Amino acid sequence: MDKLIRFIDIYIPVTACNLKCHYCYIAKSNRRGVEAPELEYSAEHIGRALSKERLGGTVLFNMCGWGETMLMPALTDITREILAQGHYVWIVTNGLITKRFDEMMNYPKEYLERLAFKFSFHYLELKRINKMELFFETIEKVKQAGCSFTIELTSCDELEPYIKEMKELVRSKARADLHVTIPRDGGQKHYPLMSRHTLEEYKNIWSGFNSDMFDFKMSVWGQKRTEFCYAGSWTGLLNISNGEFKACYSSALRQNIFKNIKKPINFVPIGKHCKMAHCHNSHSFLALGNIPEIKSCNYGRIRNRSCDDGTEWLNPRMKEFMSQRLCDNNKQESPLQKFRSEIYYQSITKSRKLVRKLKGLE
Repeated sequence: MDKLIRFIDIYIPVTACNLKCHYCYIAKSNRRGVEAPELEYSAEHIGRALSKERLGGTVLFNMCGWGETMLMPALTDITREILAQGHYVWIVTNGLITKRFDEMMNYPKEYLERLAFKFSFHYLELKRINKMELFFETIEKVKQAGCSFTIELTSCDELEPYIKEMKELVRSKARADLHVTIPRDGGQKHYPLMSRHTLEEYKNIWSGFNSDMFDFKMSVWGQKRTEFCYAGSWTGLLNISNGEFKACYSSALRQNIFKNIKKPINFVPIGKHCKMAHCHNSHSFLALGNIPEIKSCNYGRIRNRSCDDGTEWLNPRMKEFMSQRLCDNNKQESPLQKFRSEIYYQSITKSRKLVRKLKGLE
């Protein structure tokens, strides 16, 4: 069994999209429409920079653009190089860029077993452009190739009249219920719930999908995390266009891990320095065990579904890998080590801020 050592969320630098979803926070902030820029590093260089030796073991990568991820032409080559290193990869997509899927389905079978797709179910847009059949055809294509997948709905207010209709459609096509995620208002500070309803009203409306993702996110939504968090050590965010790596969304500590691939990566836990009002992507970071005390769910359950025909959305290899928790596979720090990490993180971030201030960047 491959041992899950780290989870890294990769930002794909594209904001262009082939859909016009009304709840898209990129569109609301007027960032939509920018095609993927030229990358500073080749796919081969990126693969070497993300070797198992450099990352300390096998990593679960999640690749997501601010627009449609699959619109980046280099994605096929980059994904292949990361899979060649022995890692596992998830790609967030609306499922409509057929050319990119056809390219990836030509990967070796062993790569396809470690590749998965998070299909975003944009119901109203799929109906508007008459692409519903294509959406489900793509899902069947990746399933037949041996890949894993999940189907996820952004549960916005505008979709409330279609709940029954959506459930019946997805169950007939994918033989299981949708998973449900929570829309956040990216245009406001602290990313609050994007709904006209109270949190309790919203929960009652959307809980009928029996989604572990929805239930877990609701259980921690709006809760400020004060525990010691291993983000930055066990998990991180990576900008694929320039190699910038940081602990989490609020982290002031950044490093370029592509520039000199012989240089070790400095994995520093954020500890108790998180500035976010709540962990709005808790379904990945917390479910994977970044805060060991939170044990109510695991990432495999959040992504998987058991189908009416006895199959599952995750293939056996992916299911086994994703059901592990980072806190079980990595050594936790002692109280003294945590204290030292806190001091170190604080000193590094203060020095970085001072440098930026002197350069006129802050």
